[in-house]
Amino acid sequence: MHHAGKQLSSKGFTLLETMIALIVLGVGILGLAAMLGDALSYMRGSQDDFIAQQKAEEAAEAIFTAKYTNGITWAQVANNNAANPLGLFLNGPQPILQPGATDGLVGTVADAGSPEEYILAPGPDNKLGTADDVQLPLTEFTRTIIITNVAGDPNLRTIQIVVNYNTGRFKRAFTMNSYISAFN
Repeated sequence: MHHAGKQLSSKGFTLLETMIALIVLGVGILGLAAMLGDALSYMRGSQDDFIAQQKAEEAAEAIFTAKYTNGITWAQVANNNAANPLGLFLNGPQPILQPGATDGLVGTVADAGSPEEYILAPGPDNKLGTADDVQLPLTEFTRTIIITNVAGDPNLRTIQIVVNYNTGRFKRAFTMNSYISAFN
């Protein structure tokens, strides 16, 4: 049989259409894989988030303890600068060091020469408190303590503690704000 003048209609996809669909699908899958990788590395930072929160709270507690039990003066509850050379707390981001031997406070002028702070993790035996425990230094963390007077009230100051840290390729910061008064 000869079909003169009639074209056969072909149904289905051409090779070109199939290739374009595969390219679009491949780009979508690569985007999803990249997003999943970023999400996993961001989630890995949750331990660092907790450490940053604890180090900020540690600094705030040290300030309040020093003010209300160690007998430091109101002038000393400040950043050390030319305007207030009596201030105990250093300006700008500081590495997180162990408290100074003379005052026991974190982030102060007495911290110079103190060893870096670390987190103690269980060693190969998975038991904390044994000889094989591992010290994880906090080299990726810095802490800034900013103490400022509240306008109009000479007996009240704000305390802002910012802990900056890197977790993977992400730079993060934890900020804690509080107030302290001159009164015991």
